[in-house]
Amino acid sequence: MMTVKEVSELTGVSIRTLRYYDEIGLLPPADHTEGGYRLYDDTALERLQQILLFRELEFPLKNIVQIMSSPDFDRKKALEQQLELLELKKQRLEYLIAFARGIKLIGVRAVDFSAFDRSKLDEYAQRAKEQWGDTPEYKELNEKERSRTPEEEQELIERFMGLFAELGELKNGSPESEEAQALVKKLQDFITEHFYTCTDKILSGLGKIYEGGGEIAENIDLTGGRGTAKFVSEAIAAFCSRK
Repeated sequence: MMTVKEVSELTGVSIRTLRYYDEIGLLPPADHTEGGYRLYDDTALERLQQILLFRELEFPLKNIVQIMSSPDFDRKKALEQQLELLELKKQRLEYLIAFARGIKLIGVRAVDFSAFDRSKLDEYAQRAKEQWGDTPEYKELNEKERSRTPEEEQELIERFMGLFAELGELKNGSPESEEAQALVKKLQDFITEHFYTCTDKILSGLGKIYEGGGEIAENIDLTGGRGTAKFVSEAIAAFCSRK
């Protein structure tokens, strides 16, 4: 048996939250001490794990109560569904990360941030660094950027966009042609050499971004001609499907 304080220290869930979960019937304690203090056993902790997974998936508390209070609630089945939803969430995050990297590599038009308080912008930047600063790709990108001058960075971007110009010359042919596939490999190697390790998974995510429209696709089409972004996306898809 564990006290509410011990459960809070173990799980990171505040004592106030644990008490609230008890009040709404979501996580009743297994027992109470003679003094009336809550006690939790392993079964209660397993239930708390399930609750936290639902919360991670952004389920409202009232829905979690309904789901877990249902007589048909199957913990094993619920866990399988949670795993599936977490995989989808992971895919979305990977897509967003690839999207952000794509913006950084290709660039976008200037955005007016005058409506934002500078302190807020600093806060957001700090949070981003805290969240992503320990990833190998983030460290690799920053290390390579620090070693380059602004002039070298600009030259690198121009060379990078030059690859899209080369791919644009092939857009009226097959994206699966040997020439197109060789250029996709050249694009992947360029990103790996100068920015961060571009795995097939990351490359596939970038390809989806290129076909998604928006400013990135517009910039690629401006470089290689209308239809280049779609062609590059199809060529990357073909390249990754061969692995």
